[in-house]
Amino acid sequence: MEFKHYTVMKNEAVDALECQSGKIYVDCTLGGGGHSELILQKIQPDGRLIAFDIDEDAIKASQERLKNYSNITIVKESYTNIKPVLEKLGIKKITGGVLFDLGASYHQFNKAERGFSFSKEAPLDMRFNQDADFSAYDVVNTYSEDDLIRIFSEYGEERFSKRIAKKIVEARKLQKIETTTELADLIKNCTPHVKSSIHPATRVFQAIRIEVNQELTNVKNTLNDVLDLLEFGAIISVISFHSLEDRLVKHLFKYHSQRCHCDKSQLICNCPPPILELVNKKPIGASDEEIRANPPSRSAKLRIARCIKRG
Repeated sequence: MEFKHYTVMKNEAVDALECQSGKIYVDCTLGGGGHSELILQKIQPDGRLIAFDIDEDAIKASQERLKNYSNITIVKESYTNIKPVLEKLGIKKITGGVLFDLGASYHQFNKAERGFSFSKEAPLDMRFNQDADFSAYDVVNTYSEDDLIRIFSEYGEERFSKRIAKKIVEARKLQKIETTTELADLIKNCTPHVKSSIHPATRVFQAIRIEVNQELTNVKNTLNDVLDLLEFGAIISVISFHSLEDRLVKHLFKYHSQRCHCDKSQLICNCPPPILELVNKKPIGASDEEIRANPPSRSAKLRIARCIKRG
């Protein structure tokens, strides 16, 4: 299957980095290479880009796309390993900026065997990293009913979490649930039929994908790691695609841009100076033109912050 990937909010996310030659940039989610290509165009001749991805298909496609650029290092690693990877490369600070484009790619959703889509018959998989042992099959067939309720509620914000979890546990006692369509049909058959453009399995599939790939935990931990790596003036540009991710980024940016975290009863503030300055207080959305070209872009939200901590 040809690698297809639409680069969401390409200009907005890269322009936010204020790219300059001579500085170091990091693309934590290489994907199809669209953001990286634009960064590389802007940082010639002396800028440097480090790009992370764990998806072999994405890396192969991007290597071909970016083959004419000598100042990029593509690393087959999760962005969660940003600290040790940069240290190994001899990079102490990110002097320019860092970009995150969170969530699954068009290619991952549409390559049937990856198991991200409930509309395509495939094994229950959903791994971003195909070398990982843990998959959607393990979540569906081994998690307790209480744990299934928890992830469907927390990560999918699913109203019928209890009903769906109970039905999954009942069904797997008779026979393991093997495929995406088996699971989607089970969800459809055990939830009320309502008129909606959203398939009844959408939220559960999102929840399982987040659990399999530990997306929220990874984003939170990595953003905190990045704060230690940013040089004064360097910028973080983050695109998120669902409310859980956006809320996490919003709260983290807000916390680290506040001057005081003291209890109101405390007379003297001993808080350290803020690390970040918010570039945009409200998230930036995709343009109407982009949404027409790529409808999933309507969910994208871009938040930008600048490092104001010296040393």
